[in-house]
Amino acid sequence: MTPPPGETARSAKTTPARRPTIKDIARRAGVSESAVSFALNGRPGVSQGTRDRIHRVAEELGWQPNSAARALSGERAGCVGLVLARPAHTLGVESFFLQLVSGVQEVLASRKVALLFQVVEDIDAECELHRRWWAEKRVDGVLVVDPRAHDPRPALLASLGLPAVVIGAPAAGEEAEALSTVWADDSAAMASVLAHLHGLGHRRVVHVAGLPGLAHTERRISSLRTEADRLGLADARSVTTDYSDAEGAEATRRILDEPEPPTAIIYDNDVMAVAGASVAAERGISVPSELSIVAWDDSALCRVTHPRLTALVRDTSGFGRLAAQELIDRLDGGPVRSIQAELPHLEPRESTAPPPPARAAGESPN
Repeated sequence: MTPPPGETARSAKTTPARRPTIKDIARRAGVSESAVSFALNGRPGVSQGTRDRIHRVAEELGWQPNSAARALSGERAGCVGLVLARPAHTLGVESFFLQLVSGVQEVLASRKVALLFQVVEDIDAECELHRRWWAEKRVDGVLVVDPRAHDPRPALLASLGLPAVVIGAPAAGEEAEALSTVWADDSAAMASVLAHLHGLGHRRVVHVAGLPGLAHTERRISSLRTEADRLGLADARSVTTDYSDAEGAEATRRILDEPEPPTAIIYDNDVMAVAGASVAAERGISVPSELSIVAWDDSALCRVTHPRLTALVRDTSGFGRLAAQELIDRLDGGPVRSIQAELPHLEPRESTAPPPPARAAGESPN
């Protein structure tokens, strides 16, 4: 095919640039290949001046160690893994994991460690991926998110001898002795939310929770029941969703259609809270004079929505940094630890207020 006037025919194939090798470094530095190997691997056998010259030449050439070769030689892969077994459609709108990964990456980048991230369909697929990564020596360790009841991952990772840090407290009675844990107190956080709403006068509260089976979901649900019993809130309850705005909105519609709808709703993430506020607006229900709304995790969404949403605030990026640093410490030979992150604090904003007097007393708004 003849190219149009003014254009030059181009090859359909692009030849990749050749990566610099130890031989190239040796030739440029004027030393033997064995001297280059000793210098780059931190082994004795070359003078400090030669070592410095070799490192300078390697940097000029843009040389990087071959991770596959290093894995075969028993050295580190220079990479850690993170697998997320959640519905893929729920990830694009939720800010929590973006902030978490941002914090993780900040620590890993400072150590020149790569992050291998993958989304899978379910927990079985995640376990299979961990086995494959271990067999191929693809990662030096893994970060594990979303602990759940009867979680098979801790025992698997312990049997493989793959260092791991669990982000989030395990389910009750399922402590993983071989794995470090970085966690926040979801029970205390839920108690603070319910105390705030009770103090405003709310007596009918519904919690729109996330995925059932996740340890933190079950912990929040349990804390809601415990605190509701203590405060005498007989109508407080939880309903589960997949964390998406669609299910958050649908759950809100069902709740508001009840004969005696709640005066306050707690949502397990920011996008569901915003979706719930939109449903209320569609129905002409005023927030907060007729319905109070609380979001579990604060974000820009909570702060730009009108009215601004009361939310639990925590340093999610800092949570990620803490988990990544703990994994680095484990890879460096540190002990297994359980580290409690800072307790999220409630930031009251315009979306919470005392309920209408009739509804506070338990009467139907109609």
